[in-house]
Amino acid sequence: MAKFKKKKSEPTSGPEDSKKESSENPVDIPETEKSEPTSENPSSEPPVSVAEKSEKDRKLNKLFWMRVALAVIAGTAATFIFEDIEGEDRRWASIAFMIMVFFGTIIVAKGMKMQLPSSDRKKIVTQAIGSYVFLYLFTWIVTYTLVHAGSVSSGINI
Repeated sequence: MAKFKKKKSEPTSGPEDSKKESSENPVDIPETEKSEPTSENPSSEPPVSVAEKSEKDRKLNKLFWMRVALAVIAGTAATFIFEDIEGEDRRWASIAFMIMVFFGTIIVAKGMKMQLPSSDRKKIVTQAIGSYVFLYLFTWIVTYTLVHAGSVSSGINI
């Protein structure tokens, strides 16, 4: 390809004049001289094909929905499993149960044999963790409230 020289403008006398001239006579850079910045450190990871990426996304999507479903199921089950435990111990037992179920999903996710690059290895743990925790707690609270709604009197006599 042929390279072209840049057009250079004449020096200006003051800061106000330079603003006028730069807007009137912009410096044109030919398309051949414009270059995109290249990274100094090329990635050591080989490029991922489209099929591998879609397979990885499909498995991560499956992991997400598995954790969402397990959060709802485990939250509901916690209401009935820990019925006999009273007070503060019930709360801690339920939280420990939530953590154990989550670790179970990590083991299942490792069994799915996801081909993740080393930079994405923590996705097995972090995928849907917020949704899992909040759905578990929400489901547990709602089911506990619904199960015990009739057994608690309001204390207000009208």
